[in-house]
Amino acid sequence: MILRETIDEIYQTARVEEVVGEFVVLKKAGSNFKGKSPFVDERTPSFMVSPAKQIWKCFSTGKGGNVVSFLMEVEHFSYVEALKWLANKYNIEIKEDRQRTPEEVAEQSVRENLSVINTFAAETFMENLHEHPKGKAIGLSYFLERGFREDIIKKFQLGYCLDESEGFTRKAIQKGYKLDFLVKTGLTKVKDDRTFDFFRGRVMFPIHSVAGKVLGFGGRTLKADKKIAKYYNSPESELYNKSQILYGLFFAKNAIIKHDNCFLVEGYTDVISMHQSGVENVVASSGTSLTVDQIKLIKRYSDNITILFDGDAAGIKASFRGIDMILKEGLNVKVVLFPDGEDPDSFAKKSTTEELQTYIDSNAKDFIVFKSDVLLADAGDDPLKKAQLINDIVGSIAVIDDAIKRQVYAQECASIFDIAEPTILQEVNRVRQKKKEEQVKQDERQKRMEMRQKGQAPGVTAKPAEMDRPPDEDIPIEALLPPELAAAVQAPQKTNLIEYYERYIIEILLKFGIYVVNTESQIDEGAEAEAEPEQVEVSVIELVLYELNRDNISFENKIYDLILKEYKEGFENDVLYMDEHFLKHPEIEVCREAVDLITEKYELSDWHGQNVFVPDKLKNLERDILSAIYTFKTVKVKNEVLQLQEQLDNIKEGEDFAEIMKQQRALDKVRMLLADKLGRVIT
Repeated sequence: MILRETIDEIYQTARVEEVVGEFVVLKKAGSNFKGKSPFVDERTPSFMVSPAKQIWKCFSTGKGGNVVSFLMEVEHFSYVEALKWLANKYNIEIKEDRQRTPEEVAEQSVRENLSVINTFAAETFMENLHEHPKGKAIGLSYFLERGFREDIIKKFQLGYCLDESEGFTRKAIQKGYKLDFLVKTGLTKVKDDRTFDFFRGRVMFPIHSVAGKVLGFGGRTLKADKKIAKYYNSPESELYNKSQILYGLFFAKNAIIKHDNCFLVEGYTDVISMHQSGVENVVASSGTSLTVDQIKLIKRYSDNITILFDGDAAGIKASFRGIDMILKEGLNVKVVLFPDGEDPDSFAKKSTTEELQTYIDSNAKDFIVFKSDVLLADAGDDPLKKAQLINDIVGSIAVIDDAIKRQVYAQECASIFDIAEPTILQEVNRVRQKKKEEQVKQDERQKRMEMRQKGQAPGVTAKPAEMDRPPDEDIPIEALLPPELAAAVQAPQKTNLIEYYERYIIEILLKFGIYVVNTESQIDEGAEAEAEPEQVEVSVIELVLYELNRDNISFENKIYDLILKEYKEGFENDVLYMDEHFLKHPEIEVCREAVDLITEKYELSDWHGQNVFVPDKLKNLERDILSAIYTFKTVKVKNEVLQLQEQLDNIKEGEDFAEIMKQQRALDKVRMLLADKLGRVIT
């Protein structure tokens, strides 16, 4: 386990705005930063980062937390993996109480095991390439002959898998890695009780996550045998999903942000050669057709994509679908065709940075001009083919959601083909309307299917779920409260009122826990009746804990109860926890809940909240706390009364009717006492 002092150093050193900034384009917004959510596709930024509090909050998904939980969410790291990533970024030495054994490593999650093995594999392949005689003679020679400099080879962590049947597998097992996980990564194959290295004899291209973690590999054969596949890629696993990964993004993301443009190429060597030529804002789709997830990944860093095509690429027409997908996701797309016989790899190797950039800038075409040039060559003078070409371009314009962009592209299309602009716009709108109608029909079919699965006849509306309401409607709880708290009661639609008040009390503790309030001292039962309670100063934490402990109350929600217990343990050890303790909590759910409770939409300020009152209300803090606690207790008592009433309704002969009635009378007495306390607090 990582020592507490190391964890504290990581939290003190890491800056959430710096780390989040590697995954999200952030812009200054007052004392905070804002950007588009990395978890969902959105037009209006709702992702906020607070440098002062060192927290982040995504208002589109409700997620939030600290710098560690962000890495856990966006990169699917474990808690330990996130800490180690931060330690590496900020050059912090990881101190552990003892070295973990290979067996303990194997007991970690599947993702962590696969990640550890991939890291070991990448290091082994690099060692083979630079230090093993065969690796240098075969693998390194190949890369050097391709024109790659050694610094670039090391930057991309290129390697070589020795051409041995099971050399890598044997070495990994000797290091303590389990065969099951070696097979899951795709590095090892098993056939007829025989194991062998999947990538043997191939040069290796590690595929990195946005954070730089090795997720998988691409391996290129160096043999001329056409029966052997040129490239092998790691299989899909819990760690590696190629449709959600872009090769080179880890190395390109800062340059993409800087230039506000992302060059999209086809292969690994295209990316590497362009980096070597000084153009670094380039990624590849890793040998797969472009996916929506990959487009959204680019959109985190820029709204502009420039696709670079081989001059003799046979699949240019097939790329039209990818262009439409990019447009549909709201990005701007341009296309560059290299001269015949050239691709980004070959062109970059013989060009300077300035020559490469100049060629791209001067030959970049928007998608309408590009599609027109490609398709007109086939259409010739055939009017029907020309009409089909126009319809094809209209279909691309129609997928664009932004009305202004559609208008601009319609104007350009009308100009190119010498057709009245209203005609183009009319056809665009017709296509969009048709797609909407098709979507409505599809949604209706899906709804009918779901209803059949639930055993409901089509056309019969399912009974709506009952809205949450107070357990007892005879006396509205909000009638007992000050206007501010009454408004808070009516605002949310929580699972139930008990959970709502549990959440509200935790919110008070997080926001005002260390504040001091004046309250009446409690009179001991044996004291004289004439004794007057004195005004005493106590912390909000002490007041809340006293009121809950006197009735031995715990919380039903496990997260809120965990937070409450930690406040209690801290108080018993003379420690008053501040919100920072929970914002840096190792339990991601606790951290997320703490962030959610202290933040308000679009503003991560110190005190503003939806239910707890801001500084000008602090003079009533003691009243508001007691109102919330007594109301919470009232709700719990009412629930217990309802449960007793259900027992009475279902009572069977021979059961103790008198005992149940005795309990109910006792609860009624408690309700009256609570109502009296509420009345006195409010008055």
